[in-house]
Amino acid sequence: MSNEENQSESESSAVDEATEDQSNDFFDDESIEQLQQRLSAAEAKVAENWDLVVRTKAEIENVKRRAQRDVESARKYSVEKFASDLLPVVDSLEQGIETSINATDIDALREGLEMTTKMFISTLEKQGLIQVHPAGEKFNPEYHEAMSMIESDEIEMDHVITVFQKGYQLNGRLVRPARVVISRGQADVPSIDENA
Repeated sequence: MSNEENQSESESSAVDEATEDQSNDFFDDESIEQLQQRLSAAEAKVAENWDLVVRTKAEIENVKRRAQRDVESARKYSVEKFASDLLPVVDSLEQGIETSINATDIDALREGLEMTTKMFISTLEKQGLIQVHPAGEKFNPEYHEAMSMIESDEIEMDHVITVFQKGYQLNGRLVRPARVVISRGQADVPSIDENA
């Protein structure tokens, strides 16, 4: 045999001896019974964690279903309080209609309508719906819609003269702008010549 073959064979036998020593050390440190106990404990822990994962997933699904039911219920019945607040207004309107059939006193009917209107506006305000009635105020394009402009000696320029239709805000957000007539100012004020 050559030197190289001897060297290769001795290296191979050294590796085999080292592996055998490690195997013997491994089995010497722990017996098979102890390894089986450790494996059983690890399997029990895995089963416990898997059970926890399954339960957690089921709980999350239950929470999702419950939240979805709550959202659907909130959508369905969100106007319940508003509707119950409107019922007295409806009752008042029905009474007014019944009274108007045989009524001879128009002033009493007008007074009843005014009271019903105040009740209705009060109910809207409780729900956060506020009227925008800008008579005499400076024109604000965020809250007002200009229907026309007319000359006025009494009302300042760019101020509201007349409100055609009141506007409404719901909790600070504009629902409908007030439709208004705006003052152009005095008639004798000379206009600016843009061609000059």
